[in-house]
Amino acid sequence: MALLAIKSMIKDDPQGLMTSWNDSNTNFCQWESVACSRRHQRVTVLDLSSGGLTGTLSPSIGNLSFLREIHLVNNSFFGEIPPEIGRLFRLRVLRLQNNSFTGNIPATITNCSNLQVLHLGINLLVGGIPPFIANLTLLETLSFGDCQLGGHFPDVFHRLTNLRRLAFAGNNLVGTIPPSLYNCSSLEEVYLDNNTLTGRLPSNLGYTMPRIVVFSLFLNRLTGPLPPSILGSIPGSLGNLSLVLELYLTSNKFTGTIPSSLGNCKQLLRLNLDQNNLTGDIPRQLFEISSLSISLNLGFNQLSGQLPIEIGNLKNLNEVILANNRLSGSVPNSLGSCSSLQILDISYNLFSGAFPSSLGSLRALENLDASHNNFTGGIPAYLEVLALRNLNISFNDLEGEVSRKGVFANASSISILGNRRLCGGVPELKLPKCQSNKKKNKLSLAVILVISVGSVLFFVVMVLSYACYPWKKKVEDGPQKSTSWEYLSQVSYNTLYNATDGFSTENLIGEGSFSSVYKGCLDTDGVNIVAIKVLNLHHRGGSKSFISECDALRNTRHRNLAKVITCCSGIDFQGNDFKAIVYEFMPNGSLDKWLHNPQSELHQLSLIQRVCIVLDVAYALDYLHHHAGQTIVHCDLKPSNILLDEDMVAHLGDFGLSKILQSEYQHRYNTSSAGVRGTIGYAAPEYGVGSKVSKNADMYSFGIMLLEMMTRKKPTGVMFGEELSLHSYAENAMGDGAMEIIDPVLLKDDQKIGLTTNKEETTVVAGNRRVMFHGIAT
Repeated sequence: MALLAIKSMIKDDPQGLMTSWNDSNTNFCQWESVACSRRHQRVTVLDLSSGGLTGTLSPSIGNLSFLREIHLVNNSFFGEIPPEIGRLFRLRVLRLQNNSFTGNIPATITNCSNLQVLHLGINLLVGGIPPFIANLTLLETLSFGDCQLGGHFPDVFHRLTNLRRLAFAGNNLVGTIPPSLYNCSSLEEVYLDNNTLTGRLPSNLGYTMPRIVVFSLFLNRLTGPLPPSILGSIPGSLGNLSLVLELYLTSNKFTGTIPSSLGNCKQLLRLNLDQNNLTGDIPRQLFEISSLSISLNLGFNQLSGQLPIEIGNLKNLNEVILANNRLSGSVPNSLGSCSSLQILDISYNLFSGAFPSSLGSLRALENLDASHNNFTGGIPAYLEVLALRNLNISFNDLEGEVSRKGVFANASSISILGNRRLCGGVPELKLPKCQSNKKKNKLSLAVILVISVGSVLFFVVMVLSYACYPWKKKVEDGPQKSTSWEYLSQVSYNTLYNATDGFSTENLIGEGSFSSVYKGCLDTDGVNIVAIKVLNLHHRGGSKSFISECDALRNTRHRNLAKVITCCSGIDFQGNDFKAIVYEFMPNGSLDKWLHNPQSELHQLSLIQRVCIVLDVAYALDYLHHHAGQTIVHCDLKPSNILLDEDMVAHLGDFGLSKILQSEYQHRYNTSSAGVRGTIGYAAPEYGVGSKVSKNADMYSFGIMLLEMMTRKKPTGVMFGEELSLHSYAENAMGDGAMEIIDPVLLKDDQKIGLTTNKEETTVVAGNRRVMFHGIAT
């Protein structure tokens, strides 16, 4: 039997996908990873994806003549792809990506004339792109990315009239791109980046590829001017590229000017033309693309002239990179209208004059690099007010006193070298003292009173803080180091893939219905660790709304909220939609782990620790409900969403995700529900009858979480069901039974308290605990 022959070639099956494949169970249609046709009970689908399988693919697979889909993604198959696959003339989908297959692509695959999806990416194949793929005329997706293929492109794509997605990135392809590819009018996504392709883009590209949404050619050796037609306003009968969302032409050898017709791409989210040899002025029409929201990168070219005042039209743009050009004149005041701007790099240009006062309106700005220009005057006072994490104004002609406030208080976050007439600043900058002829006035009685009262209040606050947080580690004085990855507006799939070692299970630190969380490192020295939440979305699209929601999350900041660093919205190596959110890593994990899976008795939370965590979460909820600009309802408050940093300070995570996941919920379950509304056991009862999300529902979840913290019993535990809930369990214990259901660890705290207090004080503490518990349960 073919299936048992396939199993016999598998050396390792760590997840037991083939455990049910045996002679004792003759009904193979019930075997795991196998699907059959209803009428004739023929094997039609074989799905062994992500099973960690090791072995070779048996030639017997060719005997499963009714197969329509083969999915062997994310395993460790090695050896050659068996040519017997060519017998499967009914095959429509063949996914073998992310394995270790070797050898040539078998020519017999052309016998699979019904093939629509062919994914062979991330393998160790040899040879080039076979011309016989032209015989697969029904192909819609063709992916040979990261397969080590070499040689030239075959000029056969005019026969693939149904092709929508083409991914040949990360190979060793040379020569020019064949004309037949440019004439493949059905193409929507093209990934040819990271090869050694040469030649020029055809001048009529915009006419021949009207449906392009993603066009990626970076890291090649393409030359010549950018064709005007690639972005021009073309008559409807011929089509145009008005649907393109992201255009990557980074790191080629393009020359000439940026075509003004680029302004007709009204749906562009990202435009990357950096690291070429483009010259001339930046066309004003570029700044009429109001959809630009992710990035505008024109850096490392030879652009000249002034920065057009129309740049102020890009109110939703997160990143502007104009570094290493020959731009001159003053920076226009209109730049201050780019209210969403987080990264601005205008370094290594010829800008002059003073910094425009309007830049003080860029409240979202985190990274500003204006180094190596000809700016004059003093350092603007508004720079100390902005939420800057990194500031580089070195090698200009600035003068005057350097502030000690805001970003200037941290010497590691700023660079002011090469400005010889600056003075003052923090001692670490080693600048000369500023000259002053004014004598200091003696402190008035009013000032003395203000200082005295302030000192008393400060002392009271310090005493209260010490009472609540005696268990936290002391943090060393000194400036916090700034890290480059904190300034990212968005990262690529490749960056996250490398940061997590290919999303390996060793780095998997959490899983849920809609996401998986990985531990990763975005830098090369392995110091700065992040948590990467990969959203398990089953439907495509929504990139623009996703990025907008992520931007809103990044701008929602509070000391007790999990910090959103950046996000990723793109395509993975198999051409699938990929969305992820990158958070600051919390080394002490979740509250759920500390409550229910402590490493030892030393890792059990004391009463004081639990109270302080409750306060942290309360502060976070209060901010989301009343002070975040707009009301944010969490919708899924539970201990696994409470994260603890190295000092055991609680940070509320997953806030705002309910809105991002709303469309996915509707897509997956075919429902018109308002979105994701909590977890069973924690969600408010009214959510079960379709009520709208509300702050009150968050408070209900907050109360359930408090009961769980005091009893250390999960509301979803085996003892709870339809007749008994955690809430009713606690309510029934009110009175004499209250102390019986409290976590025994908290009762032991009485003995510890007794070491430092007398019996009377201990009674007060225990009594307060009982009162607190009674308030929660009722």
